[in-house]
Amino acid sequence: MNGQGTLKLEAGIEEAWEVLLDPSVLERCIMGCKKLELQSENKYDAELSIGIAAVKGKYESTIEIADIEKPKHYKLIVKGEGGPGNVEATGFIDLSPIDENTTELAYTYEADVGGKVAMIGQRMLGGVAKLIIQDFFKKLAKELKRIESNA
Repeated sequence: MNGQGTLKLEAGIEEAWEVLLDPSVLERCIMGCKKLELQSENKYDAELSIGIAAVKGKYESTIEIADIEKPKHYKLIVKGEGGPGNVEATGFIDLSPIDENTTELAYTYEADVGGKVAMIGQRMLGGVAKLIIQDFFKKLAKELKRIESNA
């Protein structure tokens, strides 16, 4: 399953970069994230509890940030296992300045699933993946606004 998209962030590229890599922001923005603990540099153990369709369940996961090119690019690697099955996903995040207060974020992702989850079909999984990603970016935009209003 693959996907891509773009969105505008109401922040300069440096600020957007810092927020995207802040573990406390990631924990608040990742759907169902109950725990995000640093394991090693740029690698986290996570506990995710997702309640959508057949994907519903708890997943013990690792989230790794790799191929970092500050402040423009990184790769996000997510591996998770739980009762419903397993997932391995890789996302690529690219930031481009539009002006000093606005940044375009472009993303692409690839995900493979196994176990019971894989039996529900690609169409449903694609919809669930899109929902999870849209939720993440909606929460990220709120975090950026909250940070701006506190500055």
